[in-house]
Amino acid sequence: MRGKQCRISVLIPHHKMRDSRRRSGQAVVLETRVVTGSGGGPDKTILNSPRHLWSAGYETLCAYMHPPADPGFVELRRKADACSAPLISIPDRGAWDLQVATQLLRVCRRERVAIWHGHDYKSNALGLLLRRFWPMKLVTTVHGWVKKTRRTPLYYKIDNLCLPRFDAVLCVSNDLREHCLSRGVPADRCSLIENGIDTVEYTRSEESAHNRASAARRRLVIGAVGRLSDEKGFDILIRAVHRLVQDGIDVELRIAGAGDAKQSLQRLTSELGVASRVRLVGHVADTRRFYESLDVFALSSRREGLPNVVLEALAMEVPVVATRVNGVPRLIRDGATGVLVDPESVDALAGGLMRILGDSDLRAKNAAAGRREVELNYSFTARMEKVRAVYDWLLDRA
Repeated sequence: MRGKQCRISVLIPHHKMRDSRRRSGQAVVLETRVVTGSGGGPDKTILNSPRHLWSAGYETLCAYMHPPADPGFVELRRKADACSAPLISIPDRGAWDLQVATQLLRVCRRERVAIWHGHDYKSNALGLLLRRFWPMKLVTTVHGWVKKTRRTPLYYKIDNLCLPRFDAVLCVSNDLREHCLSRGVPADRCSLIENGIDTVEYTRSEESAHNRASAARRRLVIGAVGRLSDEKGFDILIRAVHRLVQDGIDVELRIAGAGDAKQSLQRLTSELGVASRVRLVGHVADTRRFYESLDVFALSSRREGLPNVVLEALAMEVPVVATRVNGVPRLIRDGATGVLVDPESVDALAGGLMRILGDSDLRAKNAAAGRREVELNYSFTARMEKVRAVYDWLLDRA
C-alpha cells in the first residue's frame, strides 16, 4: 500500500457507490474547482475527501474545470483513481465559455446534488448562478489567493460579492477567516477548518529511519516542494543556498515541482554559480520518498494559506524552516516544531537554514515534535469530521 498515491482503508468502487446511493440515503456533494496542470495543495484535500465522507452518508463527486488540451489533467485523473475519487472532467475554454455552466447544471440535475462545494472564485460564482436552476446548499473553502496576476483584483471582487451569499464558508487559516468576516460573511456561517494530513500514508519508513540514523557524514540536503511560480519564493531560497555555499557550508538544494518559472530559476542558478548544487527535479509522483531524502525542508513562500507541503514534511519527520506568512505560525512554533523566518529576506532564510543545519540535536527535536503536532492537531480524519458536521448542519441531519 505504501506505493499508492493515497492509502485507502475502505475502498468502495464508484459504480457501487452510485448503485447503492438511493438505498442508503447518501446525499451528494459536488466539489468544484478550476485547475491547470496536475493541481496543487487543495487537490490533495479534495481528492481525499470522498473516501472519508462515504461512511458518514455523503457521496462526493469532484468536478474539475480545466483547459481541454491540458496534459496535466491526465496526472490528476491518475491521482483521483488512486484515491478512488470520482472525477468529472469539465472542459473550460475561458471566461466566456457558457458550456461550462450548462455542463455543470446537467451534472447537478443528473446526480441530484444536495451540496455544491466550491474552491475558487469561478466555482463560487457558478454555484450562485446554478442554484437559481437547481436547489442546493452552497459551501466554499477559502484557500487564499497565493498566485497574483493582473486579474487577481477582479477575482477578489468576485469572491467578495459571492462569499456573504454562501450557506457556509470554510477557511484554512485564521487570517483568511478574519478577512471573510471583514467582507460581510456572517460569523455563524464562517468556520476555521485547517488543512489536515493522512498520518498513516505520510509515515517515514523503518528503512529510511534506520538509514538516517546510521548514515555517514555527507552533504546536507535542503528540499522544497511546490509550483514553480513567483509566490513560492524559490528565487529567494536559491539565493539563500548560494549564501550558505559562500560561507563554506556543504549543502545542496532539491526543488520538486513544475511551473512557468522553471527557466528563470535555472538561469538564476547559473548566474550565481550554484547549478551543481541546485536540482529542479520536476513533478514527483510519490513525494514521501522525496521527503525521506531530505535533511531539512524549506518553505520560502511570499504568500500561503496553510500549506499542505509543510504538514507533509512534518508528518515525515523532516525539520522545517518556513517563512512567517498567514497560517504558517499556527503550525510552526519557532524552536519547537521548526524555525520561522521573515519572508522576502535572503538573509533571514539563510540564517534560519544555517541555524538548523548546524545543530543536529535541534533537527532531531524539531522532527519528533513536528510529527506529534500533526498527529494531535492536523489529522485528515479530524478535519473531515468538522466538514461532515457542517454538511449535517446544512441538511438538518441529526
